[in-house]
Amino acid sequence: MPPENLHRFTLPNGLRVVLYSISGVPAVGVSVHYDVGFRSEPRGRSGFAHLFEHLMFQGSESVARTEHFGHVQAAGGTANGSTHQDYTDFYQVVPSAALERVLFLEADRMRAPKLTEDHLRTQVNVVKEEIRLNVMNKPYGGFPWTVLPGLLFRTYPNAHNGYGDFTDLEQATVEECAAFFDRYYAPGNAVLTVAGDIDPGRAAELVHRHFHDVPVRRPPVPVGLSERAPERELRGDHADPHAPMPATAVGYRMPDPNSDLDAYLAHMVLCVVLTGAGESSRLRRRMIHGPSPLVTDVSTGCGLFGALEARDPETFLCVATHPRETATDHLLEVLDQELAALATQGPTEEELARATALSSVGMHRKYDMLLARTRALGAQEVLFGKAELVGELPGRLARVSARDLAQAAASLRPDARAVLSLHPAASPSLHPIPSGS
Repeated sequence: MPPENLHRFTLPNGLRVVLYSISGVPAVGVSVHYDVGFRSEPRGRSGFAHLFEHLMFQGSESVARTEHFGHVQAAGGTANGSTHQDYTDFYQVVPSAALERVLFLEADRMRAPKLTEDHLRTQVNVVKEEIRLNVMNKPYGGFPWTVLPGLLFRTYPNAHNGYGDFTDLEQATVEECAAFFDRYYAPGNAVLTVAGDIDPGRAAELVHRHFHDVPVRRPPVPVGLSERAPERELRGDHADPHAPMPATAVGYRMPDPNSDLDAYLAHMVLCVVLTGAGESSRLRRRMIHGPSPLVTDVSTGCGLFGALEARDPETFLCVATHPRETATDHLLEVLDQELAALATQGPTEEELARATALSSVGMHRKYDMLLARTRALGAQEVLFGKAELVGELPGRLARVSARDLAQAAASLRPDARAVLSLHPAASPSLHPIPSGS
């Protein structure tokens, strides 16, 4: 049952609305999550979802270019957007008195963004420069999220690089942008979240006022993402001329968070046992603080962009940076030993208590900020139809058992994973990772 301070309703045009009142917070967060990410992009238009996020800030029917940011900042607030595998969100936090201003701004661009040739060419260049800065000219840039999916997955939606190929970006047209907007930016394909210092009745009234006349458009047919897990270990190489030393990324398939959330949460706690509990973490103790250090850093994580930020299929990651003298097979041997020990013996009582406590407290801390809570409510609603997960997760993480954790470790099998080796300099012997079939 949703908590008393969470309210849902749906407008006649299909827009789903989540209202979440928080007492004692003199501000309000507003987010709009559209059910479209880079796994929705058509073949030949990689990077299109991220490009379109940029275009949504280029003005709308009643708002000139860059004025969205100006209006929010003039009210004393902040605004931004982001593109993920399965959703794109636009968000802002402002003083409570500016709520109606922000709702007007979001409704205006949901109704009619300004999609012009000039805006498109400008933002193509902006995105290309972002890729140069964050991937092409940066040590370990985009590693592993831009390249590991091409090894772990086979289908185009799951495997291709969501940042995009320059040729694909340059060939985008205004007509394609208009079609993308009509298909994916329909009110029936979105979730509006308002959280903070609100009266739910008054907030609902303002939502109706500004969004009720956004035209109805048929939501798109969801992209098929299902595919079988690997049936053998997959190996690949990636050249990075800017990296000072090698790195290895290991990817496994995770449980479906929609149908088996408890198993997914057990993997989140497993991350803490392996690398997230400081120097006592199993992999950090073995690989960094042992008699012969193997790596300079090692981390584990659920999801390419964080836990519960995408639908199934999603990735469990282990990433290590290490000297050239450390062989990938040696790293995998240590990783497999620790996973096998946890699978057969389970964690110690102390390990489990520490990991579940850190996981639960970390989730409380993560959602303590108004912006993070607002965005999480919208993300959980658009991905899983359950915004109330934001309040449930700390307690459910605290209840993960030793058996749950052992089963999670056992599921990370050597014969069903992808191992991607990053090399510090380009080499003729390296083969590019395919971008999906």
